[in-house]
Amino acid sequence: MKIKKVALITPPYHSGVVESAGTWLNVGFVYIAGALRKAGYEVDYYDAMSLWHKWPEIEKRIEEFAPDVVCTTAYTASIVDAVKLLRLAKQINPRTITALGNVHATFCYDELLKADHDAIDFVVRGEGEETLPMLLTCINAGDDPAKVPGLAFWREGKVEVTVKAPYIQDLDSLSPAWDLVQWPIYSYRAKNNARLAIVSSSRGCQQQCSFCSQQLFWARSWRARSPENFVAELELLHGSYGVEVAMLSDEIPTFDRARWVRILDLMIERQVPVKLLMETRVDDILRDVDIMEKYTRAGVEHIYVGVEAGSQETLDLFKKETLVEQSKQAIDIINEADIVSETSFVLGMPEDTPESIAQTIELAKHYNPDMAFFLAIAPWPYAELYPELEQYVATKDYRKYNLVEPVLKPRNMSLQELERELGKASQKFFMHKFQNLHQLSPWKQEFMLSVLDLLINHSYLAGQMKAAMKDGKEMPEEVKRLLKTVSSASASGAPHVIAPIP
Repeated sequence: MKIKKVALITPPYHSGVVESAGTWLNVGFVYIAGALRKAGYEVDYYDAMSLWHKWPEIEKRIEEFAPDVVCTTAYTASIVDAVKLLRLAKQINPRTITALGNVHATFCYDELLKADHDAIDFVVRGEGEETLPMLLTCINAGDDPAKVPGLAFWREGKVEVTVKAPYIQDLDSLSPAWDLVQWPIYSYRAKNNARLAIVSSSRGCQQQCSFCSQQLFWARSWRARSPENFVAELELLHGSYGVEVAMLSDEIPTFDRARWVRILDLMIERQVPVKLLMETRVDDILRDVDIMEKYTRAGVEHIYVGVEAGSQETLDLFKKETLVEQSKQAIDIINEADIVSETSFVLGMPEDTPESIAQTIELAKHYNPDMAFFLAIAPWPYAELYPELEQYVATKDYRKYNLVEPVLKPRNMSLQELERELGKASQKFFMHKFQNLHQLSPWKQEFMLSVLDLLINHSYLAGQMKAAMKDGKEMPEEVKRLLKTVSSASASGAPHVIAPIP
């Protein structure tokens, strides 16, 4: 069989975490699609997740395209559906070659191949832009896949692993297939459904957070695109595809200050009409206090910094390499620049109790971000922290590893109690924010009213938020007016859609 056609399909997994703000494209597949096309293959980029397609629709799409190869991608919570997708491809055509990539597969290939080698032909470990075309070219030549770096596969009753593939150093040389994206489905609800792109200006992370997968996936390396190349892409996305908002998928886009300043300067000089949403480190915000005005002028509207914990002991356990007081300082700097500030707190550790969670809520109020989310610790089976937490793991159902459903049982709480406390934490924090809406700038007030609508109608917190609103006697008048609008929409039967996880 000569391989000519490749389908890149996202598994139809949904959980309704923080993605209620919008519908996010799979930028990794956009890059891989470009690499495959450059190598001469016909590609179908099919975001079944964002389209909310169900299995019959996915089956029909596969049958119509008739791919020689079906590839999918999975983080831990979506791995069950990813394997189901590849098994479906085999059922449609047993000769179809299947491949699986992303973080979970990179580290858990042994478990996956031993259990599901009937569905998974190849696991791509690490970046896929060079490994996947190399694999397909190898198969077409009738050569041995064991010669291709970055793979794992089942052969002769055991898992075979090839040498690790080197990281791609020249990120400017990659050619993302933006023209294959079905742009109308990607929108940012918090900004009047503005067209939304996910972009990448750098890859890697040099931190060593013990609960995280990224520093492991990138082996604590960091590479970046040139500022000129990245800003030109934003101009292309706006001019050719109408993108108004772009979220950076980078873990630390600000790592190299000189490069980051150059990006900001180019955004300002060229007046690029794309607003930026981003994540970065507390340390980098403290470092950049003198240039926050550039952030604002360059269109940075929303910054997430990971606080993660309210005690120094837990921060040290997580290896965050920051001090508790620095988190407050960073959020203050973001707020003073009139940029939306967001953070999260990881709860459900073995020592957590309702009392400790209540203290974290009060600390979140003190930190005063515009948005704070209280997430259940998900001990990835490959994370550095996992051996320390394994005895508290209550379920191995990976579908629940979505930061919403507790999978770790604290010593003195049941899973049900923890789930209730997590919901109450968000409820109490956001009620506090909306009661103090008048303290925000006019544009932030408008943004937060949009957030309230999203929380009530489009998020996993909808139940808790609606319950809190019944007691919202101290809500500002503008919030009460919005509540009436929300109630009317609910009564009319308007669909409440949770956007797919990115």
